Amino acid sequence: MDRDVSERRVVVGVDGSPSSYEALRWGVRYAGLVGGTVEAVAAWELPGLQGWSGPAVDMDVDEEDARQRMRQELADVLGADEAGAVTARLAHGNAAEVLLRAAEGAEVLVVGRRGRGGFARALLGSVSQHVSHHASCPVVIVGAKES
Repeated sequence: MDRDVSERRVVVGVDGSPSSYEALRWGVRYAGLVGGTVEAVAAWELPGLQGWSGPAVDMDVDEEDARQRMRQELADVLGADEAGAVTARLAHGNAAEVLLRAAEGAEVLVVGRRGRGGFARALLGSVSQHVSHHASCPVVIVGAKES
């Protein structure tokens, strides 16, 4: 990737879950402390493309609409001013692999402890567990605030 290695880039995985919102807030605070930039990364993958048993899906994904919804979500979580300083990236592919690629050369990768899927009682979600084992940079795993 052709990125400036002197840039202190904080990559945050977002998926709409409460713990990803906390990860985003953590990443913004950390970037402020180290003078870094924040890149919020969301991944999308159509179900059934990897295997034979997936349901029929509409292959026409409106990426521009998804980007606009992501920008609105960032503004809802951070406020308009802070969200304006965050680079939003939407990528097609497996979430863990997309985050690992995005985090190459980053100062830190920040993810929520558990995302939208999986089992509520699990200590870590599959994405957070995978990136914690395979990332080329430090990984911070943030849990959702207890209500």
